[in-house]
Amino acid sequence: MLARTASYLYWIGRYVERAEFTARLVEATVRLDSLSARPAGEGAWESALAVASSADDYAATGETVNPTNVANFMMLAENNSNSVRNCLYSARMNSRAVRTALTREGWESINRAWLGLRDRSAVGGTQATINLIEALKAETRGFEGAIHRMLRQESQFFLRLGACIERADNMARLIDVKYHLILPEGEEVGGLIDRDQWSTILQTASANTAFRWLYRDGLSPSRVVEMLVLRRELPRSLAATADELVGILDALGKATGFQGEADRMARLLQQRMRKTRIREIMAGGLHEYLQAFIKENRLLSQAITRQFRFD
Repeated sequence: MLARTASYLYWIGRYVERAEFTARLVEATVRLDSLSARPAGEGAWESALAVASSADDYAATGETVNPTNVANFMMLAENNSNSVRNCLYSARMNSRAVRTALTREGWESINRAWLGLRDRSAVGGTQATINLIEALKAETRGFEGAIHRMLRQESQFFLRLGACIERADNMARLIDVKYHLILPEGEEVGGLIDRDQWSTILQTASANTAFRWLYRDGLSPSRVVEMLVLRRELPRSLAATADELVGILDALGKATGFQGEADRMARLLQQRMRKTRIREIMAGGLHEYLQAFIKENRLLSQAITRQFRFD
């Protein structure tokens, strides 16, 4: 496979995963601001921009921080390179360049998701925004299903590799939402509002049912973090994603003959996560742990780019 084709596939995986994450982040913020026991207000939208690394870009627009403006910026803005619309546009353009490497179902999922946003000028009110995001999630799940029905060969491996790298980054950022959310004055850690915020993060990660299966004695911050970071039973946890990265890189090494720095870094990450315990994460600071993970994941992505000669 040409390095350019491999790069296109890798970035298709990343762009689709990023589009879904950004949509889920907007959904979480809508629920925290409009549908929770005590609305989080402007701070929730500022936290969403911070987690998406879009605060500076948004500030440059000169618009005030409010639900309508921020939701439109994160979902549809052409001047936001990480908006859902722009991610889907990039995924679609890359897909057109490698149509023969994708299945028809994979292409159609991306194309439908893009067409669903192409002509929209605004996301609408609370329920309209949630409905739009639900439709988008259905298409991205369709794309994910199409990937897993592809032949187990290089095209599928590069798509999954990109998706895994992006998923790891996004899950860490989603958990880190909680660091940026300030509890309203008078509310205590572990109180109703704190639990409501953690529950919303679980819901955004599609992990509410999984949490009830794994933990019978109720919701707490440490249990939520443990499941989303360390429990391999949850396919989207950071630990499960680290395992998947090692497996995909190993498969690519056998298929292409390219093995090296990225394999080593992925195995080190996997081994370290297997030894990590939740008490260590909480004692050392959840935000600090997640920021270190995000940095390590970024370095791994750079190693993948070098190893498979994407540049």
